[in-house]
Amino acid sequence: MARQYHIALSKGEVASNVLLCGDYSRAEKTAKLFDRIKLKRQNREFVTYTGSYKGLPVSVMATGIGPANTEIAMVELSQIARDLTILRVGSCGGLQKHTAVGDLIITSAALRLENTSLFFVPEGYPAVAHHQVIRALEETADEMKHKYHTGLTATAPGFYAAQGRSVGGFPVLTPDITKYFSKIGILNFEMETSTLLTLASLKNYRAGSICTVFINRVKYNIISEALKKQAELRCIKTALGALQKLQRLK
Repeated sequence: MARQYHIALSKGEVASNVLLCGDYSRAEKTAKLFDRIKLKRQNREFVTYTGSYKGLPVSVMATGIGPANTEIAMVELSQIARDLTILRVGSCGGLQKHTAVGDLIITSAALRLENTSLFFVPEGYPAVAHHQVIRALEETADEMKHKYHTGLTATAPGFYAAQGRSVGGFPVLTPDITKYFSKIGILNFEMETSTLLTLASLKNYRAGSICTVFINRVKYNIISEALKKQAELRCIKTALGALQKLQRLK
């Protein structure tokens, strides 16, 4: 089978357990935890490592930022692998006072503010994490004693205006969006999860999302570099541990 156009992978080069992240350096950090790496492939912004973690075949792919890149990854991965379990390992902004920087947020469902998924399903179609994935992430975080919150995520199509940020004189249509989302109980803002969950549901894949809070948008606290490294590693290890649990449920 020919390699997929963007991710440059073909059948047999990706495991059925996949971690997705936007940041190349996060994929690299994840791969360093593998027992062995049998493949590294880079094409455009897509960087993939395939190997094993404690004997479990795993791939980690950096997709770059945003829902459009997530769509490409999901569609092309589904052409070369079957029965995928896919977890997003990301970063986000916390929208509640208690979602402190360094905390982990496990998504139960996501608000689809992005329009990429609208070209597959209607507007009211729910973006829901698989129940086994939620449970596996929570159990792993509990075992590792990592502080986490489980609940609703908002997935934006952009970083600035779409998330209520006004920078450099650019007008923002909804400057109070974070205050409103905080009021209605949404835990975090990010840019990929709802696309992942929607497309995974269409293929009957087990999928979910766990993100590290890099900024609290209510308190305007930003994570320090030292805490960022620790918290990001906690997020990665929680996701890898969850994949091990999910493998036993197949």
